[in-house]
Amino acid sequence: MEKIKYEKPVITKITAGIPNKFGLPAKQKIVSQIDGIAVDKLMDEYGSPVFVISEKTIRETYREARRAFETRYPKVQFAWSYKTNYLDAVCSIFHDEGSWAEVVSGFEFEKALSLGVKGTQILFNGPEKSEADLTLAINHNACIHIDHFDELYLLIETTRKIGKKARVAIRINMDTGIYPMWDRFGFNYENGEAWNAINRIMLAENLDLIGLHTHIGTYIMSTSAYAVAASKLSNLYMATHRKFNHWLKYIDLGGGFASKNTLKGAYMPGSETCPSFDEYAEAISNAIISSEIPHENLPVLFLETGRALIDDAGYLLTTVLANKRSVAGRRTMVIDAGVNLLFTSFWYNLGVYPTKEVAEYLEDTTIYGPLCMNIDVVRDAINFPHVKTGDRLVIERVGAYNMTQWMQFITFRPNVVLIDMEKKTHIIRKKEELGSIQNFEVNPKR
Repeated sequence: MEKIKYEKPVITKITAGIPNKFGLPAKQKIVSQIDGIAVDKLMDEYGSPVFVISEKTIRETYREARRAFETRYPKVQFAWSYKTNYLDAVCSIFHDEGSWAEVVSGFEFEKALSLGVKGTQILFNGPEKSEADLTLAINHNACIHIDHFDELYLLIETTRKIGKKARVAIRINMDTGIYPMWDRFGFNYENGEAWNAINRIMLAENLDLIGLHTHIGTYIMSTSAYAVAASKLSNLYMATHRKFNHWLKYIDLGGGFASKNTLKGAYMPGSETCPSFDEYAEAISNAIISSEIPHENLPVLFLETGRALIDDAGYLLTTVLANKRSVAGRRTMVIDAGVNLLFTSFWYNLGVYPTKEVAEYLEDTTIYGPLCMNIDVVRDAINFPHVKTGDRLVIERVGAYNMTQWMQFITFRPNVVLIDMEKKTHIIRKKEELGSIQNFEVNPKR
């Protein structure tokens, strides 16, 4: 028998995240097409980098969420969260599916109106509403969610000035077991501030209190926290009826459902750990129908879900610019898309994948963007195969917030392309050019 050749043992430090009980994955996922269209074809036609949005995924995800809630609760209405992604084409798909609009600024309010949304189907949230914004909302009979007492007093004054009534709700913050507790927005439940606000609104002759609203946080993994929130809103709903003989029309549980993205520092991937729409719906509906509210007076349940409805539908296609080694010998890579386009890379370990079969050997890698700043890190540590300059990559689950929080910084913002239900592609936001930036500048003569 031939003697086996000796190979010295090697200890490799793992820095690309914490391995789970199954170890680190060995098989590299390949993303070569989106909705049946080759990634190479999309990039050849629309450039690199380029955002791609799948209409099919948007509609399927929305219908799954609606099914989960409508099978458990008799009166449900979704309101699309504009701040999550307010591209006209995206908002129009959600409105086509029956969603109302949830906005947090006068700008977003005007955008919803421009897309044909009726004022009566706009929920106006946010801590900053000017007198002009409130007047706009009142004139369109929108649902104004009051955030603080100063806004309440301004609203009372505005209704007197224009001689019209306003349909209002209040935003309520509360302890649901989530840390840190979001108490920046709205009136507090536990200290009686919310009940005080309700009493003041009921005394105001030009305010019609129609709902209660809360938004307990973002990327909430605990469905029980929503059950607590729904129970507390139900208690206020009944207290309002008992004191004023007044039935409110709706309870709004806001948004905050987790998407399947993986938070930095998470032990397991988000695709394995984030609750399903069914689990969120079960917790919320159980809390409301099991409360003191008579079934014949159940309120409409509003949901302002954003991230969980759009994240999976968005992709960013990018190209490898360079491969490097750090002074410590660590492998690094530069791509042509940076944090100016991917704001969510600051809190997610975004999925980055090759578009074709490459080397089987995986190495801990840092992926940098092209910006001339040290914090331009798309992935600080990822087990990734060796790719070459010019190879193309796909970054998944980037539909939420990146196209509203992106910055024009150093590079032009790229094309955004929609793949429709018939697998046709459309540019829904054109790539920037020098003129589109300089048009807003004024250079005084000297």
